[in-house]
Amino acid sequence: MQVADSDAAVSLADAVSASVSYDQLRVSDGMLYWLETRPDAGGVTTLTRWRAGEGKLDASPAGFNVVNNVHAYGGGSFAIAGESLWCVGEGGLYEGRHGGELDLVSQASLGDLTLGDGELLAVRESDHGDELIAFPLTGARQLRTLVASRGFLSAPRPGPSSLAWCAWSERDMPWDACEVWVAPYSSHGHIAAPVKVAGGADESAIEPRWGPDGALYFMSDRSGWWNLFRWNGDKVEAVASIAGECAAEPWELGYASYDFLDDGRIVVAVQEGPRHRLVVIDTHGAVRQVNLPYTSIKPYLAALGTAVALIGSSPTAAPQIALVDLADDDPQVEVLARSEHAGLARVQVSTPTELRVRVTDGREVLALVYPPTGAPAAWRAPVIVRAHPGPTASCLLRLDWQAQFFTSRGFAVVDVDYLGSTGYGRAFRESLYGRWGLDDVDDCTAVANQILTAGQAIPGQVFIRGASAGGYTALHAVAQDGPFAAATAVSAIVDPDRWTKTVPRFQRAHAMRLRGGAGRVDAAAVQRPVLFIHGTADEVAVAEEVRELADQLEARGIPYELLLLSDIGHYVATSKRAGAALEAELAHYRAAIAAAAASRGGHTAASGS
Repeated sequence: MQVADSDAAVSLADAVSASVSYDQLRVSDGMLYWLETRPDAGGVTTLTRWRAGEGKLDASPAGFNVVNNVHAYGGGSFAIAGESLWCVGEGGLYEGRHGGELDLVSQASLGDLTLGDGELLAVRESDHGDELIAFPLTGARQLRTLVASRGFLSAPRPGPSSLAWCAWSERDMPWDACEVWVAPYSSHGHIAAPVKVAGGADESAIEPRWGPDGALYFMSDRSGWWNLFRWNGDKVEAVASIAGECAAEPWELGYASYDFLDDGRIVVAVQEGPRHRLVVIDTHGAVRQVNLPYTSIKPYLAALGTAVALIGSSPTAAPQIALVDLADDDPQVEVLARSEHAGLARVQVSTPTELRVRVTDGREVLALVYPPTGAPAAWRAPVIVRAHPGPTASCLLRLDWQAQFFTSRGFAVVDVDYLGSTGYGRAFRESLYGRWGLDDVDDCTAVANQILTAGQAIPGQVFIRGASAGGYTALHAVAQDGPFAAATAVSAIVDPDRWTKTVPRFQRAHAMRLRGGAGRVDAAAVQRPVLFIHGTADEVAVAEEVRELADQLEARGIPYELLLLSDIGHYVATSKRAGAALEAELAHYRAAIAAAAASRGGHTAASGS
C-alpha cells in the first residue's frame, strides 16, 4: 500500500483543531461547567458553561488559561459560588464574575478547589508537603490551614459538620496506597481528632464524597478492583461488587467517577480494559448497565436531577459533552458540545478491532488495531505501534484524530495495553514495578510480531511510538533486535535513576517503584533511527536528557532527529505546536520507508552487476 496523502486524508489543520480536550465537568445551580483546551487557540484552557435554553458560553475571559500545576498534573482548577467564579491560572487564585475580568486574590499554588462552609477549600502544595487550606469567600482574605502533611493530600470534601479528604505518603502513589480521613469541620475552627475510614499500605481508597443519605462514599481497590464503598460513621460496607475499575487512576485532582441522582440511585463509570460503560446502582445495590453510544467515558460525571452529564466518545465520535436522561429505561442523550468541527463531519474514519496476543509468560496482552482508512479486510500496510504514557494509564476506545491523520495516509495504528496498564485490576497495574523497559517492550514487540505473522504489516515498515513513559518504552524497543524499523519518542524519559531526582515531587515514588528493569537508554545499544520531540518547558521529563542522548547517537552515527519545541511543556499533543509534531512524525516514517526502499534497490543493483 502506498503511503501518501489522498483526497480523503485528514488534514494537519483538522487533526490539530479537532483535538479539543474536555475536562473537569461540574454542576452548580442547574448550570454545567467544564474546561476546554483548544489547540487551535494556542492550547489555552477555557472555562465553559451551559444551561438549558441558553446554550454554551465562555465563562472565563478570552486568553485566560484556567490551569494549575499542583502535583504536576493539576486538576480541580475552578469552583462556582453563586455568581462568583473562582479560577486558578498563571500567578495564583483569581475571582470574578461569569464572562467578566478576573482579579488575582492569592498567589498560592492551589488545586482541587471545592466550596466549604462559607469558604473555598483547596490543596496547596510546596516543596515541603501539602496543606488543605480554607479561603474565605467574603471579608478578610487570609488563607487558613486545616490539615498539613509531609506527603500528599487531595479531595477536601465537606459534609454534615465534617470534612473528608485523601492522604498518601511521599513513598507512595495514590493508586498504590491511599487513605480516606474524616474530621469535624466548620468555618470557625481547625480540624481536630481525624479518623481514618479506609486505605493503607495495600489499599488505594480514593474519591470520597458525601451522599444524600449523610454517609461517606469512596472508591477502594481492596477487592483487586476499585469499587464503591460506604461508611455510615460506624462501619464500611460495599455498595456493589463489579469486576471492573469503577474509578480512574488519580493522575489529576478532582476526579468524579460517580455521582448521586435525585432519586437515590448512583451513576458510575466502569472501565474494563480499553472500554468504559456507564452503570446505575439502585437503592438495593442492584447494578444496571446504561446503553449508550460511548465506549470511553472520562472520570468526570456530574448529576443534574435524574440526568447525568458526561464526557464520552467512541471509535466514530470524538469526545463530546453529553447530557444523559436516566429517568426511565430508555436513556435520552443530548449532545451539548462536540470536539470535532464541521469540516470533519463527513470524513471516513478507521475503526479498530481488538487483538489479543499471548506473551512469553502466558499472559494475554490486548491491543486496538486501526487499519488504514478504507482498507479492505485483507489489508497490508506500514504499522505504527503506540505505547501509551503513564505507564499507569491505558489505551482508550475512542476517536483519536491524530491516529486518523496516519490511518488516512495509509498507515495502520496499533495501541497496546502493555503490562502495568489500568483497566485490568490492581495486580496487573503493579506488575510492571521493577520491570519497566522489559515487559512493556516485550508486549509491544509481541503485538508487532503477531501483526507481521498475520501478513498485515510490511516487514521493515513497522514503527514504534510513545509519549512520556511510552517514549521510554519506544526507545528501549529499538535498543534491541526486533521488528521495529524506527522509533518516535515524545516527551520521553531516558534514565529512570536520574528521573527519580528530576521528576516532580508527586511522581517521585512512581519513578522509584518503576526503576530496576532495563535502566537507562544506552545510546550504544540503539539500532534504529529515532525522532525525539520534546518541549523545552517540560517539567515532568526534562529536555536535557534527550539532548544528551541525541548527542551520543550522533557520535555513534545513528540517524536521529531532534525537534525541540520552545516553551512547550509535557503535553505536546494539545499544545500550540501539535501540528509541527505531527508533521515531523509523518516525515520520519516516510523517510525510513524511503531509506529501506533505496537500500533494497542498491542491493538489487549490486547483486546484478
